[in-house]
Amino acid sequence: MFIHKPVMVQQVLEFLDISASDTLIDCTLGEGGHTSHFLGRIKDGIVIGIEQDAEVLQRALKRIKNKAERFMPVLGNFSNLKKIANERIGGSADKVFFDLGISMYHFKLSGRGFSFSQNEPLDMRLDQSKSLCASDVVNKFEERKLAEIIWAYGEERFSNRIAAFIIRERAKKQITMTKELADIVTRAIPKRYWPKNIHPATKTFQALRIFVNDEIEILENALREGIELLRQGGRICVISFHSLEDRIVKSVFRELSRGCTCPPDFPVCVCGKKKLIRTMTKRPLVPDEDEIKINPASRSAKLRCAVKIHKGSANITTTMKVTA
Repeated sequence: MFIHKPVMVQQVLEFLDISASDTLIDCTLGEGGHTSHFLGRIKDGIVIGIEQDAEVLQRALKRIKNKAERFMPVLGNFSNLKKIANERIGGSADKVFFDLGISMYHFKLSGRGFSFSQNEPLDMRLDQSKSLCASDVVNKFEERKLAEIIWAYGEERFSNRIAAFIIRERAKKQITMTKELADIVTRAIPKRYWPKNIHPATKTFQALRIFVNDEIEILENALREGIELLRQGGRICVISFHSLEDRIVKSVFRELSRGCTCPPDFPVCVCGKKKLIRTMTKRPLVPDEDEIKINPASRSAKLRCAVKIHKGSANITTTMKVTA
């Protein structure tokens, strides 16, 4: 059976500094790779594992069945983090962890069209109860909206051209399979501009997946809720896998570690803002060469960590939103 390899495990364990009695929330349980290591250190506390994909949650339960007495699985989405924490642990935690990568199960075994290496239906939903799938976006959205999604979430310079090619091809027949879409995107990008190390359709597939699953829209609020849930001295670690995610993590950490925002010539603080966190990673940590050799999927991972130093609200706001 395919086993997902968790990324940067030793660095995560070092920065989280888990104690035996900790309450830890793994907001992105996946197949339980990181949580299996967390449970190795927690003897009297508990780990809550949140996972929105029922199939992946079952895989995680099998992986950590020998440590299940300290584990509380939750089928849900981290957009409901605060609600889940209030219901399960009374609203406070010692450690919070996010691994924002998609499980390799989705790419290799799910059959939902996350990868163009296999010809699968264009689905891309992590939560199968959602109504909108990638095929709906590709076949029903207008050209301007398609281009906007591909640019905003894939940072694809040929987004307008790709959207135009999709519109032209879907007028002939519905685009329902990954190979069909990958071929269209490949034709839309001039060959001299094909990236050297990734498939030409990689950014477009990423954009569709992010949009279908609301990955960016919910991230900032979830990070802020996670920090609010932390007890003083608690820690948060976040692994991201592309620049959009990392930019949001960096922005939230920077804002909440800034404190007073009054002009420097004010004699006293009137804004009342205090630093909520202290960032422990001035720059994101990345996997070393040995890990990348063993687990190539880790090559784009970035780890940022912070410690809670004051109680207070994290002032939930919104960074990015592309609507249907």
